[in-house]
Amino acid sequence: MAKIVRREIRKRGFFGTIFKVLFVLFNLLMLGWIVLYWMTVSDQFAQIDSHAGKVGAQIGTTFASGFIIFVWAAGDVILGLLTLLSRGSKIIVEETY
Repeated sequence: MAKIVRREIRKRGFFGTIFKVLFVLFNLLMLGWIVLYWMTVSDQFAQIDSHAGKVGAQIGTTFASGFIIFVWAAGDVILGLLTLLSRGSKIIVEETY
């Protein structure tokens, strides 16, 4: 008995490929930025002696981390929409087994 399987394929164009590569590279860059930032901050926390200094450093780290995450989210929304909208038209392939 023959079985028909339908698959959906989308072929990206030139700009779709560029947007997808930019999206992946941006996410890797942002992940590296926040990891390196947290590594640097953790080294600086060890050098602070006073309680007020530690509280100030924690507040500053929270603000800076929030800024990095905001930039990351904004970039993901913009590049994600461009990647989604440039994915190409739908092609349905039917295969008989």
